[in-house]
Amino acid sequence: MISMWTILGIISIVLLIVYWGGSGRKFGPNAVWGGLTLGLIIGFIVAIFSVFKETGFNWIIIGKGGILGTMLGFAAELLGSVSSYIKKIKTK
Repeated sequence: MISMWTILGIISIVLLIVYWGGSGRKFGPNAVWGGLTLGLIIGFIVAIFSVFKETGFNWIIIGKGGILGTMLGFAAELLGSVSSYIKKIKTK
């Protein structure tokens, strides 16, 4: 059975590929990759704290943090695109 995290992980991988900047497009730094980085860092910190709760180091927490960070980064990119679109319409 496919879990919710598997589906979100696949969506995150697709988003990371789309925002990689390949096929001649130059995106440069973007919120999707920044969100992944921040999510991995926060996930690592939470996983370290789980060691002190005697549950051991949990790698799944780091993966879930990366997935959530990627999704939040995409939401930030989407809001920026919508904002630019609305600004462009209002100036016409």
